[in-house]
Amino acid sequence: MKYLNPHMFKDNTMKFLLYYITFVGFLSATAQTHTVSLEQSKQAAIAYSYSLKNSELRINSSKTDVAAAKSDYLPAVSGTGIGLYGFKDLVAALPPLLNESINNLYLVGVTGTETLYAGGKIKTGNQLAALQLEVSQIRRKQSLDSVILLTEQKYWNLVNIQEQQKTLSVNETLLNAVLKMQKDMLASGLIARNDLLRVKVQLSELLVNKSKLQNGRRVALLDFSMYTGLTFDSLLVMQDTMDKKAMPVLLALHPDTSLTQNSNYILLNKRITGEALQTRLAKGDNRPSLALGVSASQVGSINSGIGSNFAPAGFLTLSVPISSGLWGRGKQKVAQRKISEAIAKNDFLDGQNQIKVGITRYWYDMKDQLIQISFAKDNLELATENLKVNQDNYKSGLATISDVLDAQASYQQASSIVATAFSDFYFKAAVYNYVTSKVALQ
Repeated sequence: MKYLNPHMFKDNTMKFLLYYITFVGFLSATAQTHTVSLEQSKQAAIAYSYSLKNSELRINSSKTDVAAAKSDYLPAVSGTGIGLYGFKDLVAALPPLLNESINNLYLVGVTGTETLYAGGKIKTGNQLAALQLEVSQIRRKQSLDSVILLTEQKYWNLVNIQEQQKTLSVNETLLNAVLKMQKDMLASGLIARNDLLRVKVQLSELLVNKSKLQNGRRVALLDFSMYTGLTFDSLLVMQDTMDKKAMPVLLALHPDTSLTQNSNYILLNKRITGEALQTRLAKGDNRPSLALGVSASQVGSINSGIGSNFAPAGFLTLSVPISSGLWGRGKQKVAQRKISEAIAKNDFLDGQNQIKVGITRYWYDMKDQLIQISFAKDNLELATENLKVNQDNYKSGLATISDVLDAQASYQQASSIVATAFSDFYFKAAVYNYVTSKVALQ
């Protein structure tokens, strides 16, 4: 009979433990979280955004319009070819002038026309195309600003959720410590069982909120990943945290209502220019047009006994619209265009006022949020001190467990409000940068 060697069993056990520790360490390493900064988030969203890709396509489309408008300055060349074959003779033989009958004819010609004057429509068309390209580029900048703004909103929302999770973790530890103390006191007969139940109830509510917050974070993280194009990872962590000791800085000492660089203001101004150019186009339809051209044609018949004839020619055309500009549709179209110009000017004046009001409102939102942060920090200090006093009094028998739990709830709420106040400020600062067209990448 063979006996097991105890040393062999010990050696195998040690090997198993070493393998187990190594495997657990490997899992821990692979499960490590990784962080993403706000700047990385912006760059990823810009590279992924379909709205920005469409903006680039619109710019390319506007560039083709510019090229097309420039081609109107060049001569227009066209070619013509006609062939005619008759099942019966088109022209019967007529000796001695025409020894053979003719049953086919052909004509080949080329015509080139250069417009000398078209009522100013060619120049105006080029100006309109160039203006549209500028508008497309401005709208691309607006799309870029919008992508950055939404990225910041989603980013700071996740930072706020992370801070709320930290708050719940701290309070969970606090309640667990109170629960342990209550269990010890209950075992010693120093408290009634309902005191222990109160702690358990409050701890259960916290755990429910913790679960809801975790689920909300997953949804927010999925939304963030889908918007920025980053791979979804439940362990992804936003790099920024709320430095609750320092106060954020107001972006400007007063609202910046200088609109020279504001994209919305520029677009309103471009609209006035566009309407004026459209009016010039309408007027051009009522003006004379002058064109110069040359043509060359070859006329003949195949196997008919007659030769072909080459006929070069030059021509000058002048077109003068009369009724359209005096009493017809052309005159009414110009009147409509002038009305559209007046509407654009009124929208410009109203729009710039609205932009200034919006900038001022968002600046005061930032300023008010700083006040909210200050009050929230003060309340957190008071809630922290109140919790400490009630804990000490409870240990000394001068306070009830209800006092401790109320103080803990107030501390938890105050901590949550501080985190939200900070994240709200950063988002409102992003909105202010957006409405003032000062969104920029680092």
